[in-house]
Amino acid sequence: MMTETTKTHVILLSCGSFNPITKGHIHMFEKAREYLHKTGRFIVIGGIISPVHDSYGKPGLVPSRHRLTMCQLAVQSSDWIRVDPWECYQDTWQTTCSVLEHHRDLMKRVTGCILSNVNSPSTTPVIGQPQNQTRPIYENNNINNKPTAVKLWGKMSESLGKICCVRPHSDRFTFVDENANLGTAMRYEEIELRILLLCGSDLLESFCIPGLWKNSDMEVIVGDFGIVVVPRDGADTERIMNHSSVLRKYKDNIIVVKDDMNHPMSIVSSTKSRLALQHGDGHVVDYLGQPVIDYILQSQLYINTSG
Repeated sequence: MMTETTKTHVILLSCGSFNPITKGHIHMFEKAREYLHKTGRFIVIGGIISPVHDSYGKPGLVPSRHRLTMCQLAVQSSDWIRVDPWECYQDTWQTTCSVLEHHRDLMKRVTGCILSNVNSPSTTPVIGQPQNQTRPIYENNNINNKPTAVKLWGKMSESLGKICCVRPHSDRFTFVDENANLGTAMRYEEIELRILLLCGSDLLESFCIPGLWKNSDMEVIVGDFGIVVVPRDGADTERIMNHSSVLRKYKDNIIVVKDDMNHPMSIVSSTKSRLALQHGDGHVVDYLGQPVIDYILQSQLYINTSG
């Protein structure tokens, strides 16, 4: 039986428009964590929501300042999911691959963890490089002194907050430049940490569309990192994976969450939410959290837009 220290510690990273963030997005995080814990091989210590850059160019995409705020409102009661503005704050749109590499490099510097997915060097600029090497927080083998998953994420979030995070109850988002002093780096050298891309079956299906993804990016995303898929609308993930040579090649790196496909959250989408808002449909309360709805109405978002 695996102990907490020998299990792989996982951070789930979800990229997307979040236009707006729905109850379905949060449900996806919760179901993925629950399923990974049930396997007995993983401990999910945190979740990261990374909204896409404004220059992504999707029709009807509201400015990132609104999307970041809505995401923060949606996770304000969560003790393990946080919102990260790094992607939004870059000069231009970033690939999913770049976002994963950024967070991998950031986690490695902040925690000193053994990262499973460090095979390919990152081309992403990094921030907050510590100047001095620090001693590990613990050096003996007494298992009782080793950090629990909850403590680890708490400490990491605290350290990451000095670099790049969206803080609750803050009027503006903070972003520290590359010369920032991180102070003492956290070092949990005996814990294996993986960053996994969390997505719905629609993203998995997009891997099969010729020319949409660069092959080299797909190799890194699925081969070096790995993905956790929460199927939506009864999608046949086996069929989807068989349509892509990269997905077939790295099938062992794809974890499909066996969920109740008929769960009401599995059919919630941002598109349905926007349409409900435009038509004054009361069902919007089934799709979006009340703080998000209040913010949308207050900021007059989506009301006069199409798509």
